[in-house]
Amino acid sequence: MKHVIVYKEPDRYAGWPANYGIWNWGDEIVTGFTLGFHSNDGGFHYRDRDRPFITMQSRSIDGGFTWENIEAPLAAPGKVAISADEHMNLSLGPVHERSNPPKSLDRNINFSNPDFAILMGRTGLRKGCESYFYISENRCNSWGGPYSFPMFGELGIAARTDIITDNSNPQSAKLFLSATKPDGGEGRVFCADTKDGGSSFGFVSWLREEPEGFDIMPSSLQLSSGRIISAIRSRSSNGDRDWIDLMSSDDGGLTWVLLSRPVNSTGIGGNPPAMLQLNDGRICLIYGYRDEGSGMRYVISKDEGISWSEEIIIRDDAGNHDVGYPRAVERPDGYVVVVYYHNDTADSERYIAATIWKP
Repeated sequence: MKHVIVYKEPDRYAGWPANYGIWNWGDEIVTGFTLGFHSNDGGFHYRDRDRPFITMQSRSIDGGFTWENIEAPLAAPGKVAISADEHMNLSLGPVHERSNPPKSLDRNINFSNPDFAILMGRTGLRKGCESYFYISENRCNSWGGPYSFPMFGELGIAARTDIITDNSNPQSAKLFLSATKPDGGEGRVFCADTKDGGSSFGFVSWLREEPEGFDIMPSSLQLSSGRIISAIRSRSSNGDRDWIDLMSSDDGGLTWVLLSRPVNSTGIGGNPPAMLQLNDGRICLIYGYRDEGSGMRYVISKDEGISWSEEIIIRDDAGNHDVGYPRAVERPDGYVVVVYYHNDTADSERYIAATIWKP
């Protein structure tokens, strides 16, 4: 197991890869993160809310051992970081009233393009939040967008990137997204789809319409049987427990049942899952842990998510809880590369790290 630095600079706050995405073409891997400034007075997250964040993009061409970091080559609404409004003391207003506002999609998406990537963005987490998206047809070297995304009649849509494409139709895909609850708080997970290359999107189903506290930040797979599984970050109604549930659908996403609970606790404040099916058929679910022994962990299923191994520690050396939010891919040689944010001490900078290992 090898830990490497993706991005680390003194006094900077680099965080939350899960809010963006990860894509790979063999040993070429691209991911994203938010970059701001460190502050010990930032609250749960030690960031300076009075200074704007920007969106960064990282690329490795050697399977995750070394990384090049640039400001993401995209037009961000409001000229600040996408998917980071809640971390900035800025009154940016509705996304369509900002500079670089989302526009209507000007092309049909070919989801089967081998160099294709989609990136979802959002303006917040609760009532009034809006979402939009970008597409790349050249391995994230440039991004088209932002493009408008519907509200589906909800009070808020807080999208991160989670998509299942359809091998039989290059213009069809399912997206898994977070919406607000009826009271405007976060959140609950739903499935949407497009059948016309992104020209329109339709609501398909709630994964769990009335979660106990909240369900957010899905990570989804379609198995060879056709079954769809989606791991979701869950919280209790009083906010004192956080865990990961696994939902499943055998009818193309129309209806869902709770299949299992892969992770009973992700620590104080919780953390989202990064789930992938390995080349040997096993399912690997990776998550950040925010409690004593903060760091990164994973579990393995050998029966397509019905049962899970005991948790396995990737690392538990963080200075405090402000860690995690992973994205992960498997290389052609069977090694997994997981990217996340980390810290060495509570008062030190937050940085982007990657761990490379064979589960």
